[in-house]
Amino acid sequence: MLASCKKNDKMVTDAGTTSSSLTASATTVVLNKALVNDTTTAAVTFTFTAPKYTYKAGGTANSLQIDVPGDNWKNAATYQITGNTLTQSFTTLIFDNLLLKLNLPAGQASQVNVRVSNALSAETAIYSNVVSLTVTPFNLVSYVYVVGTFQNYTLATADSLQSPTSNGIYSGIINFGTGGNDFLILPQKTNYNNKYATTQTSTPTTTATVNAANNLLAPTGGPSNGNYLVTLNINTGAITFEAVNYYSVIGSSTPPLNNDFGVDNDMKFVNGDQAWELTVGMVEAGGFKIRQNHDWGFSWGLLPTPDGVTLTDNSGANIPITAVGTYKVTFTIPVAAYNLTANPPVTATYTLVQQ
Repeated sequence: MLASCKKNDKMVTDAGTTSSSLTASATTVVLNKALVNDTTTAAVTFTFTAPKYTYKAGGTANSLQIDVPGDNWKNAATYQITGNTLTQSFTTLIFDNLLLKLNLPAGQASQVNVRVSNALSAETAIYSNVVSLTVTPFNLVSYVYVVGTFQNYTLATADSLQSPTSNGIYSGIINFGTGGNDFLILPQKTNYNNKYATTQTSTPTTTATVNAANNLLAPTGGPSNGNYLVTLNINTGAITFEAVNYYSVIGSSTPPLNNDFGVDNDMKFVNGDQAWELTVGMVEAGGFKIRQNHDWGFSWGLLPTPDGVTLTDNSGANIPITAVGTYKVTFTIPVAAYNLTANPPVTATYTLVQQ
């Protein structure tokens, strides 16, 4: 029996053709975050037979498709199968990534359907039987939290460091300002249990230890207006600091009144969003630009033909403000550009939303 629901595909209906037969090593898969870095253990393995044709089919492109029931395979997560292999195993990391693409809730059991696609062309494919699984993914990204003199050690407003793959290496840009460079790193935002501190007294701190006696110390001074890329490796206890570029909005619309491109309004890097952000009251109609390190050496404005998404450092026009009010501005630029010795890219992306 042949089955096809994928949008835009044409089903092969030759009665003599036999599609793949798919099986899974388990029908219930609970992914374990502790195995995210294990590259040798399979979380699940799929085995399938080769399709048989009554005609010369030539080469086929095989892929495994995973989707939620009822979606009719319109938004399936797809994994290309290389070569002529008839098994496909997934590590915890890779399978979790596929499940998260389906927007499944982390830590909860959900149903998914899996099938093999044997594509004969861009528009023609045959499909295996559908295997139903009960899966429980986990949030791949994890965080630790930063409190310090820079925000009066207030748990409710703790900043964060992010580990994109939960591999124990956390990083983020923290603005320590000028009021003090001491801080702590917390596994949870709600308490000081198992805090990362240090046994050292020198500045900057190079080693973080759970429940040590001394506060961590960031560098003092430097050319980054208090902004440092902080990296904590909880596997080794190493902690490092790198001064980074920072960004601000400045213009005829930004505070104070009659600013006329004379006063910067600094943006904050939000580690969870991986973007520079500022919510600001635009006090006059007019416009603004985004610039680096309070200097016009690098600044971003609109393209000659604005697209509402992209800014350019190549003689960009002012970003217009037609109505006084509160706006949220976001500015996204590749992380490599934060390095003080690197030239930023000519283009970057932005959003401007009135609140």
